[in-house]
Amino acid sequence: MAACWRALCQISEIDVSVLAFAARTETAFSDQLMQGIPCKLLDLPQRQDVELIKRLVIAESPDIIVIPGWMHKPYRQLAFAAELQHTAVIMTMDTPWWGTWKQLLAPWFLRSYLQRMDQVVVAGERSWQYALRLGIEPAKITRGVYGIDYDAWAPLWEKRLQPQWPRSFLFVGRYVPVKAIDVLVAAYQIYRSQVSQPWKLVCCGQGPLESQLQEQPGIENRGFLQPTEMQSVWESAGAFILPSRFDPWPLALVEAAAAGLPIICTDACGSAVEVIRPWYNGLIVPQENTIALAKAMLSLHQQHANLSLWGKRSQELAAPYAANIWASRWRELIHSVHQTKVVKSNTTSDRLANNFG
Repeated sequence: MAACWRALCQISEIDVSVLAFAARTETAFSDQLMQGIPCKLLDLPQRQDVELIKRLVIAESPDIIVIPGWMHKPYRQLAFAAELQHTAVIMTMDTPWWGTWKQLLAPWFLRSYLQRMDQVVVAGERSWQYALRLGIEPAKITRGVYGIDYDAWAPLWEKRLQPQWPRSFLFVGRYVPVKAIDVLVAAYQIYRSQVSQPWKLVCCGQGPLESQLQEQPGIENRGFLQPTEMQSVWESAGAFILPSRFDPWPLALVEAAAAGLPIICTDACGSAVEVIRPWYNGLIVPQENTIALAKAMLSLHQQHANLSLWGKRSQELAAPYAANIWASRWRELIHSVHQTKVVKSNTTSDRLANNFG
């Protein structure tokens, strides 16, 4: 997102101000990633301070507020602040439609909040389906929440060709249950038992399940690395694996595609709908299926001669999510929402004048 916000800051007619959580919990991203972006990074107490957050937003006198979803109450309450009643509100969401009872009840609990939205921006097709079921009009739904620093990854495909395509798997993500670290380890050991020269599995991340990666044959745990430290890791990988149990729209998968890697992922990964085409640039397997994941690893091992072609196709599918394209998409959205809000406000003012004049 830092790359996307930075690209948006380059558009002269848009003033960007970002309110975000400082990375001090499950991730350890450096605050330097936000350098050059007007922002306030909230620590743990601040992110729960309703009045502080409202004051910070009101101080900007925004024409438009973009709120991520509905899970964080202090952000959600901004939609009802009297001081911001003339401000347009855009909600973003990446939650996929699964048909759970909570999702079925959500339109009732969120009705007043969703009615405040001037536009809803979804991550992909699965969250578009959920937005519809929340009762949002199709004309108010736009695709394109996320983008990536495509230019940083694009050169890696060509570098990977020399001297020959690497023979290794790469996992990048949190070491937590939803990422199915246990399934990954078990599947990898099955794969190792089926080949005479198994590829290594490199893992980058952090989390409570890190111990499951330790002292496992063929698994190399690199821990958490900053994006600037990841370039050599992406370059030395031969294929990317994401075995998640739940992953609304994982950016790591899109970044792997931008880096020119063939991809193995589960059907729980929402962004696979947009950037994975089975047996074209990757493989999609059922979640929680250790045997299927091991078989997919074996298939890529046997497809080594074709992996450079698969990787090039991945880049083509990831290209629409480049930060500059993201910024252009949001520029048009911001102008459209602002113009519509101005027209509505003028119409309301005219009606009040007629009623009381």
